[in-house]
Amino acid sequence: MNAQTQIAERNTGAAAEVARREPQRSRRAALTPAVDIVEDTHGVTLWADLPGVARENLDVRVHDGRLSIEAQAVVSTPDNLRPSHVEIREPFFARAFTLSDEFDTSRIDANLQNGVLKLTIPRREEARPRRIEVRTE
Repeated sequence: MNAQTQIAERNTGAAAEVARREPQRSRRAALTPAVDIVEDTHGVTLWADLPGVARENLDVRVHDGRLSIEAQAVVSTPDNLRPSHVEIREPFFARAFTLSDEFDTSRIDANLQNGVLKLTIPRREEARPRRIEVRTE
């Protein structure tokens, strides 16, 4: 099985759901962070690009097989500079995925370093491939 059958992006629009839950953010669209997903026998590792995001402005949640990532970036401008054009002043990132039952969501490990979020999502022990010993009689 490949990662696409294990972890799928929710196409219902994370930005719309965020807007319904948090009215103050409803006036701006969420950016979709670029994500790389790698699968092996132990589970899935997901890397999400979140430039300018500090740990305290990052919210990673899992509930009912749904993994959501929401983050607010802080882009500071030096006091002696005045921007002449700004397209995104305070970038807000949102992305959501549906996880299959194969994954142990209670053991997800999250690490944010240099604007990249790394999530390690292990498989449940019973879902991992294992070798069956064959006996002869």
